[in-house]
Amino acid sequence: MTQDFRTLIGGLVVDRSDRVGFTFDGRLLSGYRGDTLASALLANGVHTVGRSLKYRRPRGIFSAGGEEPNALVTVGKGKHRVPNLKATEVALVEGLVASSQRGWPSARRDLGAVTSLLGPLLPSGFYYKTFMRPQQSWPMIEPVLRRAAASGRVPPEPDPARYDRGHLHCDVLVVGAGPAGLAAAVAAAATGERVVVAEADPHVGGCLLDRPVTIDGQPASEWVDAAAGVLADNQAATVLTSTTVFGCYGRERFGAVQHLADGRGDQRYWQIHAGRVVLATGAIERPLLFANNDRPGVMLASAVERYIHRFGVIPGSRAIIITNNDSAYSAAAAIRGAGAEVRAVIDTRLSSDCGDLQPDIVGVESVSVSGRSRVSGVTVVTSVGLQEITGDLVCVSGGWTPTVHLHSALGAPTLYDPDWGAFVPASRTDVPMSAGACGGIGSLAGAIQSGARAGDPDTVPGNVVIDGDFGGVTPGPTRIVPRRGHAFVDLATDVDVHGVEVAVSEGYSGPQHVKRYTTMGMGPDQGKTANINGAALTADLAGSSLSDVGTTTHRPPFVPVALGALAGRESGTRIAPVRRTPMDEWHAASGAVFMPSGLWRRPKYFRSNGEDAVTAATAEARRVRTGVGIADVSTLGKIELRGAGVGELLDFVYTNRFSNLKPGRVRYGLMLRDDGYVMDDGTTSRLSDAHWLLTTTTANAEPVLQHLEYCHQVLRPELDVAMSSVTDQWAVAAVAGPDAREVVGAFFDGDLDVGPNALPFMAVEVLELGGVPVRVARVSFSGELGYEMGVPADHGLAMWERLLDAGAAWGIGPYGLEGMDYLRIEKGHLVVGMDIDGRVSPYDLGLGGLCSSQKDFVGRRSLAMPVFSDPDRPQLAGFVAEGSEMITAGAQLIERAFDGTAQESLGRITSVANSPTLERPIALGLVVGGSERIGERLHAASPVTGQQVAVEVVSPHFYDPAGERQRS
Repeated sequence: MTQDFRTLIGGLVVDRSDRVGFTFDGRLLSGYRGDTLASALLANGVHTVGRSLKYRRPRGIFSAGGEEPNALVTVGKGKHRVPNLKATEVALVEGLVASSQRGWPSARRDLGAVTSLLGPLLPSGFYYKTFMRPQQSWPMIEPVLRRAAASGRVPPEPDPARYDRGHLHCDVLVVGAGPAGLAAAVAAAATGERVVVAEADPHVGGCLLDRPVTIDGQPASEWVDAAAGVLADNQAATVLTSTTVFGCYGRERFGAVQHLADGRGDQRYWQIHAGRVVLATGAIERPLLFANNDRPGVMLASAVERYIHRFGVIPGSRAIIITNNDSAYSAAAAIRGAGAEVRAVIDTRLSSDCGDLQPDIVGVESVSVSGRSRVSGVTVVTSVGLQEITGDLVCVSGGWTPTVHLHSALGAPTLYDPDWGAFVPASRTDVPMSAGACGGIGSLAGAIQSGARAGDPDTVPGNVVIDGDFGGVTPGPTRIVPRRGHAFVDLATDVDVHGVEVAVSEGYSGPQHVKRYTTMGMGPDQGKTANINGAALTADLAGSSLSDVGTTTHRPPFVPVALGALAGRESGTRIAPVRRTPMDEWHAASGAVFMPSGLWRRPKYFRSNGEDAVTAATAEARRVRTGVGIADVSTLGKIELRGAGVGELLDFVYTNRFSNLKPGRVRYGLMLRDDGYVMDDGTTSRLSDAHWLLTTTTANAEPVLQHLEYCHQVLRPELDVAMSSVTDQWAVAAVAGPDAREVVGAFFDGDLDVGPNALPFMAVEVLELGGVPVRVARVSFSGELGYEMGVPADHGLAMWERLLDAGAAWGIGPYGLEGMDYLRIEKGHLVVGMDIDGRVSPYDLGLGGLCSSQKDFVGRRSLAMPVFSDPDRPQLAGFVAEGSEMITAGAQLIERAFDGTAQESLGRITSVANSPTLERPIALGLVVGGSERIGERLHAASPVTGQQVAVEVVSPHFYDPAGERQRS
């Protein structure tokens, strides 16, 4: 197809000597190197690129940037297929294959358009009122709705694109390389600061590439080239194009994604660490609200200018301008300069003064677009009558919205500015500094001056003379009462004026509520062209003002970010080393099914005890309860401490006292964070007067060591303590069960008395066996008679095999993490990350008795706060299912069976198991009232799975609550 809508000359960013072939919806088309998919489609006269979400109305290209609400396409084929890309952001490359996402058999002829006839049955919020009952219908209805949404299909094959990650450190980060951003970067670089400039477009210059203005007598394009040259020659300046800063995380760290110009979809995720930031993100043009303002051929006026000046594309030959501000008059000049006709300039204001350009119609009462698959004209009603104007392009401008997303995400305040009809930064001088349009400055000269001041706050920029800038961003009326038909507020989600009216009439008077009720601003463009109009309309309907109701909250990411970009190359087999215990090869040869645990891989269960996890783990747990089992616990964190001050340091980091622990004994301890919440638990053995061994949970080995080092070096530096992690240096096996004493006795063959008097519960013995040091601790995590035996890692496998040989007569066998979980839940033992999840205090867990009142410890002052003694805090309890149905981990505890009506959550389930001993589902959890609720009937309802189980509240110690078996 010939490029009928390409201008004869022009196009700053395209190379007319390099023709590029591509296909769209199976049609072979062509464009030029430098085109976007959107500009190439418009050049070829392709106007309908998809269908709307709800009504399946034909939709065309609306904008020229990341604010595009309509033109979502799928690019590539097979495993290279990427859905939900904006055609305005897809760089044209040779052989590119693209397709529309909504419309069957095609976007131009969509049989699904019949759903538009059902419009009256699909008002705002209809999804909240339908498909709710019966609940059993939802699994059948959901797939139908998902197919109807047609939001693109992700290929099942692994993504072949390459994703990289990098870090950049700078003194000044400038976000945006328009006039304000370039001025800021040049000014900052001149001071010798390290500068990083991030620009979302492939080219720097911003709006200066879209309008033929002069700056101090110099064409804007030359001014841009000069500024870019200064930055290129400065070794301390880095300019990243095709790079969008999508989020800020604190005032010094920013996330950005760079799209690499390779045609393969490769991306690079940058973490930018900046001393300060200058925001020069510009402003986004808003549409106007009138009937059928969504037809293909209705475009933002600034987008039309961009297509003309940057790409040499004129989207129509007979244009109609509809505006409420002065900025759109430059679009009229650009259209005429491109050789097309401007049929009329319609201004919603009663008058305007833009020099030689004057409006043809003012004081509009209503506007309606005619045409279906493409604009054919507009019908205008004014006080003097009705007028029909033919045309194939409607350029709209409803004012401008400063792009304050990053400003707001940084926690900086905004205020309503009537000159913009939108919100602007409350201050442009505080951190972050906002310059240019995003800082509320409407003139080009002011933008350049503000950028220079933001780049170097000590500078006093000189006057800037601009010729050709229309300026004037103050908007007139935005809403033009439609004669008939839809007037869309949000094109991406098919929210029209009537939909907002319905929401407000049903009591939703704030933008946040209207957003969720109507889905306004929830599309892939996140309401960039819709939110201000929607908030203003909401305020008007509610009898308030936009300054009072505000807008929705800006949260990162600013644009959609591929998960692959965040992950980098961390796909498939991880590059991070797999940590294996000394007994790992034995486990693998014995049929272990492994799972990650912290940084380690550990046996979840052994297939020799059953093919599935539940069967095998049940058998393994029963062996421990009735005979003897052996588990590899080498992964537990192990920290050795030496010195005269160890006891005093442990007193400080643990809630209970350790300084009075005698050599040869073991004590359980609880470690808190500064805020009073439980950080970790474990046992500490005193091997000799000045030698201690502290154990931690597997996942917390490193954080606990860091905490200990901080407490010693910063808070208690006077103490004589040396510490070192020895987790990798020692292999440890746990032997548990009624026959454990016989097995351990046989292991030592008389070299150690392991009887209850010689080695009682919570005692430790250190000896040598065949020249190898052995540590034996009488501890138990299973609730049975248990021993933990440790040897240097090189001898771990030999110890393991000798224990198996010694226990053969008693039927010893290994057990994995799943069986260990069953055992510890039956006993009421807790696990960090599940029961101890960073939100519980010692009092919540019934461990307040471990909090000494005779000494200081980390977190003690926080525990004195009233919140920790609140009787409504959930406390630890046990739960037994009334039937055989498993309880769901994470389920919420409620008083009665969930019937769709709201109920207050009384707590949550933290750990679940199908108890081998009780032969029924049990769980640990936290519930308001704790032990006072024992005997009550509650329901554990999962909001994720929809499952709910009736449970009885019981003691968290299901098995041997007095602890007689482990002390035997």
